[in-house]
Amino acid sequence: MRIILLGFGKVGQSFVRLLSEAGLRLLSHGIRPRIVAVADRGGAAVNLQGLNVEQLLKVKRERGTVAAYPEHGRPNLSGLEVVEETPGEVVVEVTPTNLRDGEPGLSHIMAALKAGKHVITANKAPMALAFQALMELAEYNGLVLRFSGCVGGGTPILDFASRCLVGDRILSVRGVLNGTTNYILTRMAESRIGFEEALREAQALGYTEADPSMDVDGWDSACKLVILANWVLKRRVKLGDVKVQGIRGITLEEIMEELRQGRQIKLIAYADMETLKVSPEPVPVGHPLCVGGVLNAVCFTSQYAGEETVVGKGAGGMETASAILRDLISIKQQVRGS
Repeated sequence: MRIILLGFGKVGQSFVRLLSEAGLRLLSHGIRPRIVAVADRGGAAVNLQGLNVEQLLKVKRERGTVAAYPEHGRPNLSGLEVVEETPGEVVVEVTPTNLRDGEPGLSHIMAALKAGKHVITANKAPMALAFQALMELAEYNGLVLRFSGCVGGGTPILDFASRCLVGDRILSVRGVLNGTTNYILTRMAESRIGFEEALREAQALGYTEADPSMDVDGWDSACKLVILANWVLKRRVKLGDVKVQGIRGITLEEIMEELRQGRQIKLIAYADMETLKVSPEPVPVGHPLCVGGVLNAVCFTSQYAGEETVVGKGAGGMETASAILRDLISIKQQVRGS
């Protein structure tokens, strides 16, 4: 299986490491992976015989771009050109999230599907902005588009809904979908510190970027909620349909007042067949959604099974890479069974 990797940050590098380590397990699924192209901001490395993982990681670490890969480096070659010009079966799209227009990820995914390549993405923006259009394009071309890493990182939230609850009717989804905001609110409650101090801690630990807007203003949660609503509830919604309120306005006094009443404030994403919203809400201590630290938790309410909750790490390079690997196996199984 020839793989084209677009984006070589933390997730992309974790994925190639995991792919290298999982060789024998992948063989048991009939997969012989070969990374034939990797693209980042500086260009690309392309070798149809397969690129060496250790060499890729070394070049990225020492030179800052895979375009410096010996003999096979292609400075200034864009990800779009790589998709259009390089033979391969699967494109893995893990470029940075851009909520303004979804680029370059959106164009990468569309080009791959038009070129007859299956796609795996952990990039939330294209799926949140154009979920239905991308799924329809994949179906029209007889291809598979998978996106498990977009929601829950390594925690199989989407797989749980689509496989474990198959045959049931999911009525609503409610959850803590952003580990950064959960860490901040947990620290405020446990250490009696204000929002700004808790945010600085999160930044120092690498849980959020220098500009934390996407996390603390609720947009990361909103992206994930849109994907859940489309995939699980079968709603045709986009990011602009979500009512979003973040946690910047939460004070230590509010946190303490809720604690006195046996509750903690969490940033909750909620969707049913009418509602789509992200907002801070008090959650009773002991409730399955009252998770601490950087954990995510999603509660599915279904017609027959009632409430069932999935809890796990919501982010991290290796965790998200594990979701991409699951999607790779799923594509192989789906193509083999077609």
